[in-house]
Amino acid sequence: MEWLTDIDVWASLLTLTVLEIVLGIDNLVFIAVLAGRLPAPQQDRARRTGLALALVTRLALLASIVWVMGLSTPVFEAFGKALSWRDLILIGGGAFLLYKATDEIHRRLDPEHAADAPVSGSASFGSVVAQIGVLDIVFSLDSVITAVGMANELWVMAAAIVIAMVVMLVAAGPLTRFLDRKPTVKMLAFCFLFMIGAILVADGAGFHVPKGYVYGAVAFSIAVEALNQVAQRTRRRP
Repeated sequence: MEWLTDIDVWASLLTLTVLEIVLGIDNLVFIAVLAGRLPAPQQDRARRTGLALALVTRLALLASIVWVMGLSTPVFEAFGKALSWRDLILIGGGAFLLYKATDEIHRRLDPEHAADAPVSGSASFGSVVAQIGVLDIVFSLDSVITAVGMANELWVMAAAIVIAMVVMLVAAGPLTRFLDRKPTVKMLAFCFLFMIGAILVADGAGFHVPKGYVYGAVAFSIAVEALNQVAQRTRRRP
């Protein structure tokens, strides 16, 4: 029970929890966007299922961390670049995000999809959950590798991941409702996902882009959008 009075353990738990929440933002946005396409009664279930998949994926990868770290071993070479399974997963997941973001933007800009009616039916729910599950694997890699680099105790890593998932579960509903009320912010979310997809592909190809730059660009865009929202409300006043 010495860990109860070990300041280093608590400091690593707090730091890692914050990092896990930050690293989970892109995953949370993706889940909120996809869940928003379902009928209202299914959205909460889709969010809970998606985050449950994310939690299970992260804990499973954490339990098999030796195998995960082995994914960084090069398996073949292409265009003069040694590629590992991790690289291939990042490239595949990034390409999938690029496709999804482009498709969602197209749905909102094409006049034929102007109504933007949510899809319905069990097949659509299953499709949304399947897509969330696929991207969870990609997002979980960075999350687990970060956890291993930040803490020495397995229980600290697992606790940080669980706490971060609880926070994301609480935030998922309000985020989805906020995006539904603000179409322009939702478009920014699609652009954010597109940028994350491009960065995943670049990372898999050997060109690492610090996520701090990404979040900085997103924060700047959100600040500009917030000013636009304030300006619109001001113009509406008599």
